Amino acid sequence: MMNRRKFFKNGALATVGVGLLGACNEVDQISKTTESSSKKAKNIIFLVSDGMSQGTLTMADSLKQRMYGKASVWLDLYRNNKVNRALMDMASASSIVTDSAAASSSWGGGHRIPNGGINVGRGGVEHKPIWQKFLNAGKKAGIVTTVPITHATPAGFCVNSESRNDQDGIAEKYLDLGLSVMLGGGQDYFDANFREDGKDMYQAFANNGYTVTTERDEMLASANNKILGVFDKSGLAYTLDRNNEKEIEKQTPSLAEMTQKAIDVMKNSPEGFVLQVEGGKVDWAAHANDAGALIYDQMAFDDAVEVAMKFAEADEETLVIITTDHGNANPGIMYGKDVNENFDRLQSFKHSNDWILQEITKNDSVEQVRERIEYANNYGISKAQAQSILDYYKGLEKPEEGVYNYKKLPFKLLSEIQQEYHSVGWISTNHSGDFVELAMYGPHSNQLNSFMRNTDLHNFMLKATEVEDFATY
Repeated sequence: MMNRRKFFKNGALATVGVGLLGACNEVDQISKTTESSSKKAKNIIFLVSDGMSQGTLTMADSLKQRMYGKASVWLDLYRNNKVNRALMDMASASSIVTDSAAASSSWGGGHRIPNGGINVGRGGVEHKPIWQKFLNAGKKAGIVTTVPITHATPAGFCVNSESRNDQDGIAEKYLDLGLSVMLGGGQDYFDANFREDGKDMYQAFANNGYTVTTERDEMLASANNKILGVFDKSGLAYTLDRNNEKEIEKQTPSLAEMTQKAIDVMKNSPEGFVLQVEGGKVDWAAHANDAGALIYDQMAFDDAVEVAMKFAEADEETLVIITTDHGNANPGIMYGKDVNENFDRLQSFKHSNDWILQEITKNDSVEQVRERIEYANNYGISKAQAQSILDYYKGLEKPEEGVYNYKKLPFKLLSEIQQEYHSVGWISTNHSGDFVELAMYGPHSNQLNSFMRNTDLHNFMLKATEVEDFATY
């Protein structure tokens, strides 16, 4: 029989050996990370999942693991200790619950402003947007989004506007700004046929040397160093709808494809580049309480994070910032005996609730409503539930209000019906005042404090790149 004392001695030595080896690897990794973090950042990629509550991040990670057997890129950055992480206070000057305009302006202009404006404070004071500061320093700059390019979050890094709703005016302000890349939605604000003033902004950008396209293939093939791509009248199609309609997929690039294109266009700039990437439809899905649309668009945002991280890891001069501007509706998986099976139903969803409700009319039958929902969600609702949806269209229900619900569709009603099938619950249909997730990778990221005020990010980015045009308070 082996000597018991010798066994434990050998075992202990083996354990110490493995421990030392692991510790050496860990120290080596930390050393490399610290070395990278202490460099000057030549480039910045700032990724915003608009309206992402903590539950949204969790659900996307859970569904991705259950569908594909792999975790989300964002949460794996946490699990593998590859990023510095913080919480951020996103209050605006007028409310503890911010809108996207004031949120983006806090980063873009370095000041808290009242909800509703773009880098314009009380008394009409204008704060210089950070992308303008970087352009003045010789860097290239771009914006990528799944909502209109002229929407609040991209605009907050680029321009000043008294109202976020003046998207026609914001499109004009972009013209002389000198951005290299603008990719997203918003034909309503560029096409002469849709603009109230009839101006042809497409032609104006073409006259300024831009490749102007409304087609995914043209965007991917473009070799120009200035590109404007506008792929839908308003926001782009939800990822869930794009994944299941070949025509939409052919026409509309994914957020990851637009992110890669933007990087490719700007990566050879001698002075570097700055890029904002927004998963804007995450916010719209949360307003609609649409679990399928929300989670699949969050996973699409995660694909864009992967593109940014692959570039940054190879480049070693790029600061990657990953965050959200506010929570929205605070969804989450709700406990119950069938919660696993219910949540897994989202794996077979084909379409968003927007797709379902846009085509229903008061003249449809109960069976037509049931068939449409069963096709989109792969389960059947009851006749009584279908009737309640029809009653809404017949005016027996008060029209539902909502910032992003112009047609007054019964999003909340459908969501309440779906909850018993997928176990995802919500607290509202609007923004929440939560502290938000903030993660950083690359040069200067080791300077991130564990708790940040939103306006701190403005000067943080300028310091990381050594562009000395700091906001003063």
